[in-house]
Amino acid sequence: MIEIKTPQEVEAMRPAAQLVADCLSELKDMTKVGMNLLEIDEYTHKRIADYKGASSPYVGDDEMGTVPFGHWICTSVNDVVLHGVPHDYALKDGDLLSLDLSIAVDGWCGDSAISFVVGDHARPEDLHLIKATEDALAAAIDQCHAGNHLGDVSAAAGAVAHERGYEVNTVFGGHGIGRDMHCDPYVPNDGRAHRGYRLRPGLVICIEPWLMAGTDKIAEDPDGWSVHSADGSRGAHTEHEICITDGDPIIMTARRK
Repeated sequence: MIEIKTPQEVEAMRPAAQLVADCLSELKDMTKVGMNLLEIDEYTHKRIADYKGASSPYVGDDEMGTVPFGHWICTSVNDVVLHGVPHDYALKDGDLLSLDLSIAVDGWCGDSAISFVVGDHARPEDLHLIKATEDALAAAIDQCHAGNHLGDVSAAAGAVAHERGYEVNTVFGGHGIGRDMHCDPYVPNDGRAHRGYRLRPGLVICIEPWLMAGTDKIAEDPDGWSVHSADGSRGAHTEHEICITDGDPIIMTARRK
């Protein structure tokens, strides 16, 4: 069932969304060559614990995997594009890192993701890939107006990806969010304009374009978590939480400048 939030509920969702945004900004600034993925996970754990008992819904969540996730943030490196499990790995110069974070505060969830290159030697093709996900997200957000259709949002994201030469996988995509991290509706990263659910004020969704450089096919680890590109090419992932209003959409997870 698709839930429409009251203005009071939207306000209640803001602390979780802002904590996610702040934590991702901090992690991007502090991530350096040689930093271990487990250090990123531990910093996130501490940051959440410091925020008066806020907790990540990923911990113990076996909704997707065959075992509980057991960590605080998804850390996806290079050919891992989604749901990467933090492990003992020291980041190298030029690694493409995606961080996907969901936090619950007072029973309401926030969710966002960023991708960036670690160190000083970024490959141009990696920057092109990251920029494609960011531009696809921006195009999708531009369609987030009451009266438009969910298909308009998906089609806008897909159009950018195709224009940049990427194929789009729709097995995983965006979603509604509220007291649960994953709610209806599903928000694919490609689709047909003027089709599907009509957007209404109070709808809160996460839009998350993710692309792989050489394929739209994926492979998953046996535990059901880390999603790799099937051909070993690199992937990038960008996500914001958006609230539909009577006017312009609210980017709930906008990073502070």
